[in-house]
Amino acid sequence: MPKWLKFIIAILLLPVCFGAMKTFWLVVQRSGGNAITIWVALGGGCACWLVIYYMLPRPMWMYVFGHELTHALWTWVFAGRVKKFKVTSNGGHVVVTKNNFIIALAPYFFPIYVAMVVIVFLIGHLIWNWRHYVSFFHLLIGAAYAFHVTLTFHILKTRQSDITEQGYFFSFIVIFLGNILVLIIGLPLLTGSSELVRVFADWFHATADVLYRIRAMF
Repeated sequence: MPKWLKFIIAILLLPVCFGAMKTFWLVVQRSGGNAITIWVALGGGCACWLVIYYMLPRPMWMYVFGHELTHALWTWVFAGRVKKFKVTSNGGHVVVTKNNFIIALAPYFFPIYVAMVVIVFLIGHLIWNWRHYVSFFHLLIGAAYAFHVTLTFHILKTRQSDITEQGYFFSFIVIFLGNILVLIIGLPLLTGSSELVRVFADWFHATADVLYRIRAMF
């Protein structure tokens, strides 16, 4: 797909982005008072990571490993194969048999270490009934997501071939929508504050409202 077409698609997706922001705010409002202990644990996890991020050497090898593993994971999702996988603290790369914009940009919006924490906890809970460790689980979720956000932002300060190949504006829109999709799905699941059907209905109506306002301007 040529970059000029991706640019046009990105412009057309702007109302969806504004609708997503409104939906995210609605999700946060609904989960406020009923999930205060969860918010405290998530915030505590974020705070712990920020202390590590600013006070200690950044674990770039760990981030790069997760980055390249995410490329590989989404390659497998799209039925591709990984032919080479290399990671160093200064960077890494994978050689795959299939590529598209999701595979290319997935590491910037899919928090793979959050997914790992969730999978490990679910397995542990099924085997050993870890209900007494739920707060610790939320703490780790907060730390893992803060890890994803801070180090993704850090590497985006330098030129990334994944971004340049897809186009900056298109990449920004996809990364934004991917990240906010993780949040508006993840927060209701963590807090039990609303059903996902309602969340996506809110997103649809919020986007429709943005389109209506744009139409009213002309």
